Amino acid sequence: MRFLKFVVVALVMLVNFAIASPSWAGKDFTKGADYAEVTQSINQLLQSKNTSEQLGYTQEELQQRLAELQLQQHIMQTATKRAQCRNETGHTLAVYANLPKKSPTSLYFLGSGKITDDDWDCDGVYLPSGTSVAISPNQSEQTLTAPSALKIVDGTHLVTRANPQTGAIEFNTFPAKTFQAGQVNWAIPNWSQTEIDAKPLSKEILD
Repeated sequence: MRFLKFVVVALVMLVNFAIASPSWAGKDFTKGADYAEVTQSINQLLQSKNTSEQLGYTQEELQQRLAELQLQQHIMQTATKRAQCRNETGHTLAVYANLPKKSPTSLYFLGSGKITDDDWDCDGVYLPSGTSVAISPNQSEQTLTAPSALKIVDGTHLVTRANPQTGAIEFNTFPAKTFQAGQVNWAIPNWSQTEIDAKPLSKEILD
């Protein structure tokens, strides 16, 4: 049932991207590092379908992971705007962003109801330790045990929301990767949500 739910969500996202793509203009993300990495991972999984246990997957988990990667690939094939992050959490959201060829990926502070400017690349979001989060549609809520950076692929339009009943953080599409300190060359500080809410908003990244 959980896998069927995942497939339905993925198909809905694919239809949405297919409908929306003609109105987007200008970028080709199939030549970037994200696309090459996702395509390589898809090929490796397809070659290992009959030996999934050697990769640590059940057949269902392998199919699920393959669907996730194929959705990421589809996003990069159809998107022609830079990745953007929208904050609908009711709190300030720390986001990773860069101005291509002009600034490195750094943390900025996005007010609730705001979206990052499409001149910027939003690379992902930061979530503090203790945050309750549903990272993908097929997973139940989990509590982060360490501060985490959640990365998205090129061209993703990520919406981050708080579930009105549980308060858990949810996404319109699942992040590509989750990192903790020392696993990526991004700053992953040990902030609380209260500290993030107290930060001055970053006007330079606004659309």
